[in-house]
Amino acid sequence: MDRTIPYKIYLSEEELPRAWYNVKAHMKRQHPPFLDPKTGKPCPREALERVFCSECVDQELNETDERIAIPEEILSFYRMFRPSPLVRAYFLERMLDTPAEIYYKFEGNNTSGSHKLNSAAAQAYYAKKQGLAGVTTETGAGQWGTALAMAAAFFGLKLDVFMVKVSYEQKPFRKEVMRTYGANVIPSPSDTTEAGRRILKAFPGTGGSLGCAIAEAVETAQNRESCRYVLGSVLDHVLLHQSVIGLEAKAALEKYGVDVDMVIGCMGGGSNFGGLIAPFMGEKLMGRNDIEFVGVEPASCPSLTRGKYAYDYCDSAQMTPLAKMYTLGCGFMPSPTHSGGLRYHGMSPVISQLYADGYLRAVAVEQKRVFDAAVAFARCEGILPAPESAHAICAAMDEALACKRTGKKKRILFGLTGTGYFDMTAYKQYNDGTMSDSSPTEEELERGFASIPRVPAAD
Repeated sequence: MDRTIPYKIYLSEEELPRAWYNVKAHMKRQHPPFLDPKTGKPCPREALERVFCSECVDQELNETDERIAIPEEILSFYRMFRPSPLVRAYFLERMLDTPAEIYYKFEGNNTSGSHKLNSAAAQAYYAKKQGLAGVTTETGAGQWGTALAMAAAFFGLKLDVFMVKVSYEQKPFRKEVMRTYGANVIPSPSDTTEAGRRILKAFPGTGGSLGCAIAEAVETAQNRESCRYVLGSVLDHVLLHQSVIGLEAKAALEKYGVDVDMVIGCMGGGSNFGGLIAPFMGEKLMGRNDIEFVGVEPASCPSLTRGKYAYDYCDSAQMTPLAKMYTLGCGFMPSPTHSGGLRYHGMSPVISQLYADGYLRAVAVEQKRVFDAAVAFARCEGILPAPESAHAICAAMDEALACKRTGKKKRILFGLTGTGYFDMTAYKQYNDGTMSDSSPTEEELERGFASIPRVPAAD
């Protein structure tokens, strides 16, 4: 086995990025602005500040600055778990017998078990700096809720987490980690909000979705004083915070003179994928590389590969501003697959614009193939991956096997966003042979598309 490159490439604490990377500074076309659903006109800043922390709104609207400084208080928090390692997947390469070189950026080496802590720390800090008493949020698989519970405890904030009901039931110990850090965890949809009650009436017995949970969290925040809603994916400022992943990966590769040909990441709302590709994509937009970017989504919730590019609500109760994104419709209710963090009806406006402009491609994969890849990876690389992360593993393995067939060598980087040690119900179903695949029918897609609002000013 050629070991000219270490199995794990570590950066020193001094090499921790001091600024986030804003890919919008180099985009040829900016994504369209948020719209007020009542007027069809761009949302004023004041409307966004009623929902989000003020400094996050600053970052959301910043289209010009390539680098945005990371406050020292956030850097201090990051130092507990960053920089994270870049790993050369020698054992996976050997198992696949491929000429490809495979690298992965591992974000699971913190208590939350995922990349989500990168933005949770930032948003909790900005909420505390603004003088807020608490925040609300949603969580799918529970990784974002866990990360935000940690950050809220660190910065002294109250936290309510609306957890997608099917994940709440599949992953009871995720809930207990959040409660250990002081969070109040509510299965969504619930009867504690008007939005939840409407969704339960329309979809009796539903396992919920991220769109449902977002609606309940936004409503709760707006009905409380000294409280704001914080989001774990989709929005521009979240992708900005996650750019530390790509910046560290790029710096580690440069230490050994490695230029990758392909960057792969799983996609639900787009945060980890957007953060991983940010500095590489920025250079592509400036004509400095020809990297291929591949986003991987579940076949059960295929917003890019089967969705429509349209203005839509970010939540199922139609309370949020409208965002231009690839969407299955805010009324789309995904099947209860185990990749809870990817069960979102829409996609990040930044990722959507880059996809529309042809700078990246997307693939959708079935659940059983994802777990085939997850188990193969665990057996040779020694890490049990989260189901979400395994989507990227699956696509990376497909690409490496294609290299084997053609004899062409590629250098592939993928994001290993987190660990799957709270996902044992899913692994049990896989091991028992009871796991099933699910893809929406055309009729189900059309029902979801029917919920996309008509916005005359955007037509």
